[in-house]
Amino acid sequence: MPDTTPSIRVLLVDDHQVVRRGLRTFLEVQDDIEVVGEAADGAEGVERARELDPDVVLMDLKMPGVDGIEALRTLKGEGSRARILIVTSFTEHRTMVPALRAGAAGYVYKDVDPEALAGAIRSVHAGHVLLQPELAEALLADDGPRPPQGRGGSLTEREREVLGHLADGRSNREIARSLHLSEKTVKTHVSNILMKLDLADRTQAALWAVRNGAVREA
Repeated sequence: MPDTTPSIRVLLVDDHQVVRRGLRTFLEVQDDIEVVGEAADGAEGVERARELDPDVVLMDLKMPGVDGIEALRTLKGEGSRARILIVTSFTEHRTMVPALRAGAAGYVYKDVDPEALAGAIRSVHAGHVLLQPELAEALLADDGPRPPQGRGGSLTEREREVLGHLADGRSNREIARSLHLSEKTVKTHVSNILMKLDLADRTQAALWAVRNGAVREA
């Protein structure tokens, strides 16, 4: 019986055509991933994302004109549902921290193994946050704006449980299975957490949980 699971719709945003061509060539042989479009800079990437409504955007950081971080902020500010995965050649934390604070779901390097890239796309599409431990430490140590700590007291006991699972990088499906809830209920709890803590997305919620000791015990 053929697999009827919808493909993960991916938009490629990079100013180098050879990079986009290489990514497309590999991703198009994946049964569950469909490249729906390309863009050569951040401004075009925003327009294409509005037009195509992709599930995942592979976004370069350094591009002429509108760069990846500005494009990311624009999409998140507009409420885009796309999960944005940064694909970069930069390894310095100070380059990645602003992107993750702006709402990126994670990052991979441009020399990543092709199978690992496909796995990363599937992972962020499932709701996971791809955050290496050393970068998590850099985010926590960063002197940028931090959410007010006192607001955690407004969370219900169940919301605190869900928040702890978010800190583990779990998807809504995994949280639902662990807490014996429906995915719809978990999604509602996540929305309430973000609203009460005045956070933009799951990445910020996970960081808030780590910073404020709201993680689950091992």
